[in-house]
Amino acid sequence: MTKLKKGFYTRDAVTAAQELLGKYIVRKTNGHTLVAMITETEAYKADDKACHAYNYNKTQRNTVMFKEGGSAYVYLIYGMYNCLNVVTDAEGEPAAVLIRGAEPIEDKEYMSLMRYKKPLSALNAYEKRNFSNGPGKLCLALDIDRKLNGESLMGDKLYITEGKEIRSFKTGKRIGIDYAEEAKELLWRFYL
Repeated sequence: MTKLKKGFYTRDAVTAAQELLGKYIVRKTNGHTLVAMITETEAYKADDKACHAYNYNKTQRNTVMFKEGGSAYVYLIYGMYNCLNVVTDAEGEPAAVLIRGAEPIEDKEYMSLMRYKKPLSALNAYEKRNFSNGPGKLCLALDIDRKLNGESLMGDKLYITEGKEIRSFKTGKRIGIDYAEEAKELLWRFYL
């Protein structure tokens, strides 16, 4: 599997969000290599009221978004769920792509233990269907937490590789951003 190069990430978040569909997230942890195919993304840019760095407002939480594209931005929501974002664009131009969902590909057994604390064979149909179809679920399954915030996606702990070629995908409004006024209408959610 060929890792995505820096140039993939130093582009517009909307373009990167679309082109991340079908790519593989690889997470090496505790002697395991976990692989999942990205199935859902959302783009966020500085001129977007839903963005953590809206209007170029830099905080301790979002500092990594101001780096050149190619780092992981991991933050906590609701005080309990980690979310993985891929930082995009040029240095000083805060933008990121939220990875909303992915399909487990390799080492599903370990992912099941991380996600549900039980083996894959013990999962019911509902649990299998909802394995990693949300940003918090995905981070649980792939053992991603805030310790990976700022991690280079060109490293060996967490990276993204080429994957399936995606010829078509769906577009919609982003989820959970009703506070973002006109930005809530942007069709910057992409999914298979």
